[in-house]
Amino acid sequence: MTGAVQPHQEPRKPLELWIGVECTFNRVRENYLNQLEVCGHDRRPEDLDLLAGLGARRIRYPVLWEQVAPDSLDQTDWRWTDERLGRLKELGLPPIATLLHHGSGPRYTSMLDPEFPEKLAAYARMVAERYPWITTYTPVNEPLTTARFSGLYGVWYPHHASDESFVRMLLAECRGTVLAMRAIREVQPEAQLIQTDDLAKAHATPGMQAEADFQNERRWLAYDLLCGLVDETHVLWDYLMRAGVSPAEVLWFRDNPCPPDVIGVDYYITSERFLDERRELYLPHHCNDTHADIEAVRVYHNHAGIAHLLRETWERYRLPIAVTEAHLGSTREEQLRWFEEIWQAAETVRAEGADLRAVTSWAALGSYDWNTLHTEFRGYYEPGAFDVRSPVPRPTALAQVLRARAAGEVPAHPSLASPGFWARPDRFFYSPVGAPSGSPILKGRGARPLLILGADRLGQVAQRLCAERGLEHRVQAGVDLSDADVVQALLDEVRPWAVINTLGYGKIDEAELHYGRFWQTHALGSATLARACESRGAALLSFSSDQIFGGEGDAPYHEGDPASPINAYGRAKLEAERQILGNHPGALIVRSSAVFGSGTGRGLLAHALRTLQTGEMVLVDQDHRFSPAYLPDLVHTSLDLLIDGESGVWHLVNSGETTWAEMVGRLAHAGGLPNHQIRAASAHELGWVAPRPRYSALRSGRGQLLPSLEHALDRYLDGWVRSGRR
Repeated sequence: MTGAVQPHQEPRKPLELWIGVECTFNRVRENYLNQLEVCGHDRRPEDLDLLAGLGARRIRYPVLWEQVAPDSLDQTDWRWTDERLGRLKELGLPPIATLLHHGSGPRYTSMLDPEFPEKLAAYARMVAERYPWITTYTPVNEPLTTARFSGLYGVWYPHHASDESFVRMLLAECRGTVLAMRAIREVQPEAQLIQTDDLAKAHATPGMQAEADFQNERRWLAYDLLCGLVDETHVLWDYLMRAGVSPAEVLWFRDNPCPPDVIGVDYYITSERFLDERRELYLPHHCNDTHADIEAVRVYHNHAGIAHLLRETWERYRLPIAVTEAHLGSTREEQLRWFEEIWQAAETVRAEGADLRAVTSWAALGSYDWNTLHTEFRGYYEPGAFDVRSPVPRPTALAQVLRARAAGEVPAHPSLASPGFWARPDRFFYSPVGAPSGSPILKGRGARPLLILGADRLGQVAQRLCAERGLEHRVQAGVDLSDADVVQALLDEVRPWAVINTLGYGKIDEAELHYGRFWQTHALGSATLARACESRGAALLSFSSDQIFGGEGDAPYHEGDPASPINAYGRAKLEAERQILGNHPGALIVRSSAVFGSGTGRGLLAHALRTLQTGEMVLVDQDHRFSPAYLPDLVHTSLDLLIDGESGVWHLVNSGETTWAEMVGRLAHAGGLPNHQIRAASAHELGWVAPRPRYSALRSGRGQLLPSLEHALDRYLDGWVRSGRR
C-alpha cells in the first residue's frame, strides 16, 4: 500500500547528524525508572556543552510529562526543563522535544485511561506556551513499540498481554499525538511532528510466514493511523475490529490525519527477527509457546539490513525520513561500525532519490539496563558518544566518528576497515538458515592490524578477544625489547596501528630471581618499544601492576598515589611506566592486579577448584588484600580505551577487594565443593620468592569501568560449570 500523502519538495541538503539522550521514564508496576537519573544527566547541566561539541544539527531531548507534572497538570515544576532548554537555545542546538518516552504517563493516567489523549494534549499545550521557540516535537516516542511492551507482552505498566489492550493503547497514543500536535500548532503553527518507531522486520520459515506477514503489516500501524490511511480496506481492519474497538474510533484518524513531517525510524540489531516453528532446534530462552523468535542476524543469512527497510519506508509513505535511533550495545569498534553502516546506508538510499534527512546517534550519554528491557536497574551500562562512568563524561571513539560526519568528513578510525559481527560468518548462534548473499555496506579500507606482544595468559586472552571482535591482529610470542633493531624491524614488517605489550605480565617471582635480565628487557626495553611506536605513529598499550605500591595503608590506591615498590617486579614495572610515558606521551598504561578467568583452565582459581573436586587440601594466601581483575573484563575494557585513543595511566580492576582465600572459599561454597579443605598458607609454604605488598587494592579516579567483583565471580563460576567443572 502506498500512502496518498505527497512528498515534500525542499532543496536538497546534506545528510545531517542528530543526537539523542536516552530518556526513558517508564513505569514497572509501582516503580518509575528514570534513565536521566541513573546516568546522572539530571544533575549535570554541563553535559549539554559536551553534546553540542559533537556538531549535531538537532538533539532529541526530554520534556517529559512525568517529570514536569508528576502529580497533577495543575502542579508543574519547570525548573529543570527551563535550565536545560534555555542552555540548548544558547548553544544553537535545536531540541526535538519528547513528551513521553516509553511511558504510560504520570500516576493520574495511563494508556488505558479514556482521557489519556486529552491529558497529553493539555500538557503539550503547556509546553508549547512555555517554549514557543521549539518547532519540532515527538509527543509519544515509539507508540507501537510501547504498546507492544505494555499491552501485548506485559513488560511495562499496565502489564497487559492481549491484542485488545495493545490496540487500545496504540489508538490512545496515536490519538494523543494528533491532539497534542493540534494543541501545539495553535501556539506554534510551524511546529513539526517527528514521529519515531522501531523499524522492525520479521523473517520466517514457510511454516511461520503467515505470522511474519502479519507482524510486517502491524509494524506500520502507528504511521498508517497518523497518515489517515486506515479504513475498511486496510489489511489490518479485521484485526482491529476483533480487538474490540469500534469502527468510529479507527475512522477518526482518517478524518483527522496528522501525517509526520518526518518519519523517524529506529533500528537496532534486535529489530529484525526470525520466526521458526521448530522449537526443538533452539534454546528455551529463544522460544515462546508456539515458535522460536530470535534476532535474525544470529540464524538467518538474508536479514534485510537498514538500507532495504529505509527503501520500504520511502516507498510506502513518500514522506521525509530520518533515522532517529542508531545505537549498538557492544564493544567500541562494533559501535563505530554500526553507526557507519547506518550512515552509509542512509547516503545510499538518498542517492536513489529518497528524502532522507538525518541519522541520529542515540544514547549519546549511554544507557543502563536495556539488556533487561528497562524493567530494573542492575547497573549494566552501554556507553555512547560519552562514557558517564568518569568524573566528567568522557568522549569515546564514537564521538570522533560523529564529529567527522557532522563536518562532512569520512571517519578514518582503523577499526572501521573490518566489518561488524553482523556481517561476519561467526555471528550465528545456530546452524544458519538461507543462503549467503550480498556483502556488507561497510567497505574495507585496507585493515592495519594490532600487534600483540606476548603469548602467556594475558596475551592469549587478548588474541582470542581480538578475534571475537573482528580486530585484525598479529601475535609475536617472544621478542627482546632491548634490541632496537629487532623491535623496529618487527614494526616495519607488521605496520600495526597499535601495539599491545603483554610481555612479562604477572612474572613476580621470575623478576626477583632474574632481576638484571628482567630489568633490561621489560624496564629499559619499554623505552625502545615506546620510541619505535612513537616514531611510526602507532598507539601503544602496556600493562603495569599493583605491585608498584608498597601496601602500607588500608585505602585503595588511585592513579596519582605515590609508588614505593617492595619487589623487583614492581620496580621494573614502575620504571617501564616512566620510560613509556617519557618516550611516547600518548601511550596508554593499564595498571591491574592478580587476574583470573583466562578461559584456558589455568590459573590459581581453576587449580584450586579442581583440587577441591578431588577432595584434596588447597593451600591459599589470606594475608594480602588486592583488587582482582577478571581477564575478559580487563582485556575488553583495555581494548575499548585503546580504540578511544586514551592515554596515561588507568587502574582497571573489578570493583571490590579480597584475598585469594576469600575468593576460593566463595567459589567453593557457590559450586557445592568442600570448603573445609581450604587452608591458609604462608608465602613460604606457597613457594613465593618475592615479597608482596600487604594491601594493594586499586581504585580509579578516571572512571570505574569494570563491573563488580561479585558479578565477575558469578560469571567465572558460570563458565566453570558450563565447561564441565574442569
